[in-house]
Amino acid sequence: VSEQVTPSNSSINPPPNPESESNNDLSTEALAKALSSMLTSLIKDFDSKALDTLASQDILSSSIDRLTRELDQLLEDAPSPFIMQHAVKFSNVRKRVLSLNLLLKSIQRRVDNIDRMLSMGLQHGN
Repeated sequence: VSEQVTPSNSSINPPPNPESESNNDLSTEALAKALSSMLTSLIKDFDSKALDTLASQDILSSSIDRLTRELDQLLEDAPSPFIMQHAVKFSNVRKRVLSLNLLLKSIQRRVDNIDRMLSMGLQHGN
């Protein structure tokens, strides 16, 4: 007579250990806080650099506006093909700078929204 041994369910699927689940929850929470903290730091750094870039772009834009006005005045006083050619170039650069400023402001709004969402997430987590 042979006896057949079947493994019990407990060896295949051990019963859940409440301490193990608690440790998993703590480690998951710690990981989430660490990631959130790291992302917040990165976003604040990016935000600072973006603000510096926006200020720089504003200065560049005002300088281009001033040069454009001066070129327009030169064209009124003494029209010249050479001055007209440079006036067109400045006008094109001015358009590109204005377009870039709009793009930077859009990116800044998005970064601010992400930062706000992360801050709200941290507040709800505590």
